[in-house]
Amino acid sequence: MNEGWQTKYGIRRVRRDPPTLDEAIFAATGITNDLDSQAEIAASLIGMPFDVVHAEVKKAARTVARSPTTRVIAGEQGALRSVVVERRVVRRFGNDKRI
Repeated sequence: MNEGWQTKYGIRRVRRDPPTLDEAIFAATGITNDLDSQAEIAASLIGMPFDVVHAEVKKAARTVARSPTTRVIAGEQGALRSVVVERRVVRRFGNDKRI
C-alpha cells in the first residue's frame, strides 16, 4: 500500500510509528511468562537484536517482581462498600427548542 492515497478531500496519509521498546515488552509480557519468549516477541515487534531486548526484558522483570501486583484500598476493617450507578435517559426531540 502506498504511503498516501487520493480522496475527494485531498491526499490522505497514515502515520506508521513502530512500538517503543517499553510498549513491545509490555505486549510480550501479556502474551507469555517466559522471559526468553518475551524477548523474542518484543525483538520481532520492534526489529531490534535479541540480545539488547533480552537485557531490557530482564530489567523489566526485576522491577515488576519488586513492586506489588495488588493494591489495597485503605478503609475500615471489614467494611463493605457498594457503588450504585444510575443512568437517567433524557429524550430530546428535534423540534424541542427549550434549553
